[in-house]
Amino acid sequence: MFRAPAAARLVRRTAPHLPKPTPRLLRPCQLALSAPSRRSSSTNTISPDEIAHFSALSAHWWDPTGEFGLLHRMNPARVQFMRDSLLRAEELPQARWLEGRNVLDVGCGGGIFAESLARLGADTLAIDASSSNISVAQTHASRDPAFNLVNSSIPPLPSGRETAQRNPLEYRHCAAEDLVREGRQFDVVCAMEVIEHVEDPRGFLDCLSQLTKVRSPSASDPPPAALTFSCSRSRLSKLHPSQPGGFLLLSTISRTPLAQFLTITMAESILRLVTPGTHTYHKYIKPDELQAFFDGKGWWGMERRGCVYDPLAGRWRLLGEGEFGGAGELVNYFAGVRKPL
Repeated sequence: MFRAPAAARLVRRTAPHLPKPTPRLLRPCQLALSAPSRRSSSTNTISPDEIAHFSALSAHWWDPTGEFGLLHRMNPARVQFMRDSLLRAEELPQARWLEGRNVLDVGCGGGIFAESLARLGADTLAIDASSSNISVAQTHASRDPAFNLVNSSIPPLPSGRETAQRNPLEYRHCAAEDLVREGRQFDVVCAMEVIEHVEDPRGFLDCLSQLTKVRSPSASDPPPAALTFSCSRSRLSKLHPSQPGGFLLLSTISRTPLAQFLTITMAESILRLVTPGTHTYHKYIKPDELQAFFDGKGWWGMERRGCVYDPLAGRWRLLGEGEFGGAGELVNYFAGVRKPL
């Protein structure tokens, strides 16, 4: 009987115990995010080093001139991008235009964006893997009587406002995978400046996809054969009746030499606007990689918009789709997509 050499037998015995390599987004965009992740059902996208880093900085979340000052200034652009994304599909009221929607803010930090969502009328669930961040967020929100905090150890100040009872703001110390296991789904799922800090971006996006709500088909929906397509993907959500589901909105940083220079060399090492080590260049994701991932899932019509910082005005400017020939997406950018039926 043939027997494999001892060395080969040893490899077969030990190979299953070798650690799997950490996925890195340094491949062409077709491979970086398009391969399905089979590990999204467990809490594995969280990076302990990233959580420790932001937990150590949690006391500075609500200092508009400190560590997170740039995020405070980016908040209006976040809100504008969300409103514009929803307006592509439907009409919205001028005030409290998120009324009646349940919105998830993943990686909420100290609650900068989550508080804005709640003030706009959304039933808001904000989650973070750092207990320190959640504590800071709850403490800050408890000072505002307009909020009706849910599952918080810190009671909100009394309020006679009727809207507070219809508009709860809930903070939870958990991971996105925990909500997937609970079967939760939301009208709008947001992950702002988060994906560049996770361990497995494909698994993270799979989690967000599962958390985005699907609407059941109605009798008024046309059959698939009747769908009309447009070569302009920026308008596909209006022309594609098979996209009635929830919205998934992201903001992140592209993996380009310019982004490395501005966000790491300048912002961290030279100007010290943020603590060194906040960003890791190989974790940055290019817009084309996100596009390829969602195209592979059949989520057509992704909108991509660059966001540039004006240091003279001290504010972020949200660019139009394709403005400057797409050069605006070389550093910070937003991406929005709607879940198909």
